[in-house]
Amino acid sequence: MFAVLLCSTPASAQGSANGAVYVQCPPSVDTNDDGVPDAAGPDSDGDGIPDIKCMHLAGGDGFVTMADGRPQYMFGFSDVTAVPPGQVMEVGALAANFPAPTITLNEGQHFYLSLTNVGMVMRPDLSDPHSVHFHGFPNAAPIFDGTPENSLSVNMGSSLSYYYKIMEPGTYMYHCHVEATEHMQMGMLGNLYVKPRQNTLPGGTALGSFTHTTGQQYAYNDGDGSTRYDVEKAIQIGSFDPDFHDASETVQPLPFATMRDRYGMLNGRGYPDTVNPVALSTDTDRGPKASQPVDSLVTATAGQRVLLRISNLNVTRFYTLASTIPMKVVGQSARLHRGPSGTDLTFTTNSVTVGGGESVDVILDTTGLSGTYLLYTTNLNYLSNDTQDFGGMMTEIRIQ
Repeated sequence: MFAVLLCSTPASAQGSANGAVYVQCPPSVDTNDDGVPDAAGPDSDGDGIPDIKCMHLAGGDGFVTMADGRPQYMFGFSDVTAVPPGQVMEVGALAANFPAPTITLNEGQHFYLSLTNVGMVMRPDLSDPHSVHFHGFPNAAPIFDGTPENSLSVNMGSSLSYYYKIMEPGTYMYHCHVEATEHMQMGMLGNLYVKPRQNTLPGGTALGSFTHTTGQQYAYNDGDGSTRYDVEKAIQIGSFDPDFHDASETVQPLPFATMRDRYGMLNGRGYPDTVNPVALSTDTDRGPKASQPVDSLVTATAGQRVLLRISNLNVTRFYTLASTIPMKVVGQSARLHRGPSGTDLTFTTNSVTVGGGESVDVILDTTGLSGTYLLYTTNLNYLSNDTQDFGGMMTEIRIQ
């Protein structure tokens, strides 16, 4: 597949032996052959979802702002899709986001993901390569897995295009797998989920005793409508050790052995920033840049079903999230919660414990509810923003 991808690259945009910025996207979605996806592309089954999706990420460094106002140096990804190749190095510099740009896919799609390493502006002494590891995705071959031991990594000033045929719906996540403990602690983590083909069924289709209506959404191909939802929110658990980040910024030995996270976050923010619907920016030496675009505020109308796609990519510890609204666990690690013979393994709880690399899908039924409810960690020392009490890993669920 890699050879095919290289052959499909526009001659003007192909990487040389010395490396170059280039994007590989099929001609059906890059009609003028300039390396910039510019059309939705074919929809062979007429379900309203393009067969092909192209995306371009930049890997580099940047800054984020903690909820107590403290800036933190970080490594991360930014979305440079549709940025002309000649401008990617400039646009991607110091533009890292936490979490990384969310990737939303549909079952059956062909996904072309280009990654360009734009280097570390604040650490010119570092020449770290980067990769994308689609955590939990069953790659047919290891070349696109992102693990440095058996696949490709991307050196500074170069690009690589990954290809995936998306078949399994569910909640995944992605991260850089190069020097994983360091790059993950520094923030190269993102939400990624796949929507099921069941969403595109014609209205009136029977799913057991449940009848599908056009436009209804499901977490999985459940066959009975049990994972239907009205509102969805991806929630990625995260935490930073400020001493580790400061040591990286000031070019000091990294304290791996004493790593201790003191900022608990959801989608890259501590409370109350988690409920701020505005994208956050952080000052860099090149002016303010978007740093934390994803909030964690959940809003719904009474009676709606809310799907929370909860994931954890921390390298330090497990976290427990509790909700003041009961949660029905319908999926775990991108699989419908059923046994091999179809036995229903779903259960209702008020808390879920999620380890690094794990995900859970929970549905909240808001029937009869009104007001503000909380989603928060029961690891109580993470309900703070370092030394500032009453913040950290918490958000609100507002029922109108």
